[in-house]
Amino acid sequence: MIRIIYIISLFVVIMSIQTLAQIQLPPSGDNQKSRITQWIGLVQVTIQYSSPDVHGPNGEDRKGKIWGGVVHYGFIDQGFGTSKAAPWRAGANENTTITFSHDVQIDGKKVEAGTYGLFLEVEPQGPWTWILSKDASSWGSYFYNPELDIIRVQAIPKNSEYTEWLTYSFDERKRTTATAFLQWENKRVDLKIDVPNINELYVAKMKEDMQGTTAGFQHQTYIDAATFCAQNKTSLDQGLIWAEAAISDPFFGRINFNSLSTKAQVLMALGRNTEAELEMDKAINHPTASVQDIHQYGRSLLASGKNQKAMEVFKLNASKHPEDKFTPNVGLARGYTAISDKKNAIKYWEIAIKNIPENQKPNLPYYQNEMKKLKEGA
Repeated sequence: MIRIIYIISLFVVIMSIQTLAQIQLPPSGDNQKSRITQWIGLVQVTIQYSSPDVHGPNGEDRKGKIWGGVVHYGFIDQGFGTSKAAPWRAGANENTTITFSHDVQIDGKKVEAGTYGLFLEVEPQGPWTWILSKDASSWGSYFYNPELDIIRVQAIPKNSEYTEWLTYSFDERKRTTATAFLQWENKRVDLKIDVPNINELYVAKMKEDMQGTTAGFQHQTYIDAATFCAQNKTSLDQGLIWAEAAISDPFFGRINFNSLSTKAQVLMALGRNTEAELEMDKAINHPTASVQDIHQYGRSLLASGKNQKAMEVFKLNASKHPEDKFTPNVGLARGYTAISDKKNAIKYWEIAIKNIPENQKPNLPYYQNEMKKLKEGA
């Protein structure tokens, strides 16, 4: 009896091993597996597929026979599996899949982070239809179930240069969007993917990095994070918290031009202009403010039409940095030009040009032309 139990147990173990053990064979039809990944900001998008070629596994030329031949039109009964109306698997062999590391938008609809089966309904005329399905693990589209569809998106196919191997790729790559596309033989079809909340994702990642790494103990981290919020006008309340921490935190806070001007940027983005101006006054009067720091602030005031305030800043720069005979005088020349005081504008252009440093000499014709325009208009 014990011997029989032992033999049965051994048989079960052997069968289990045989079930688990597999040898690696070439893919069906020599349709090699492929994978492409593209980041949209922080969002990782990966398409995994098997890639057939136009000439087929036995070398037969299938040019002109791909669309409507190798790739069937519409939804069909493939004669196997449970689906009686299956789209194309948008590749070969196993399901083609698309994976999103974060939530995205496709055709204005939210698609949650995860992995989806990617199918394509191909038509002889008119738009084709991309289908994202919860079924990401079946073999091909033989078990396609429309009840598992997440989204369907129509796309107009385009003529393309000849492509031997079915290929997925991405273009039109920007911070908030990218276009995935399938290209094979002489056709291409696009799938636009959007991440409209990319700035919020960056802010969330910054918070995570500050809490989980040494980045949270570095002064510059808070400057960079607050500046990002100000420049992108996103999460401004959080940006202000970071800006204030960069100034006053007992461990890493520092009062200097960068931290004060960063807080001013956030306040300006919040529409708290009076507070922002007061903060910038502190910044430009701080000993760490360089000639260029003050000059660029004056230029920004000119750009926003605050000419009188800009003049005050340019005069401050000249008084704080008498050793620099060029940049402060350029600022004064620009300031006086803005308030229509041509006499003084010409005076300070002449001083600046006389003291032009070597690294500014390529710009000399521009400065001379600015002075010439003033003289001719005087």
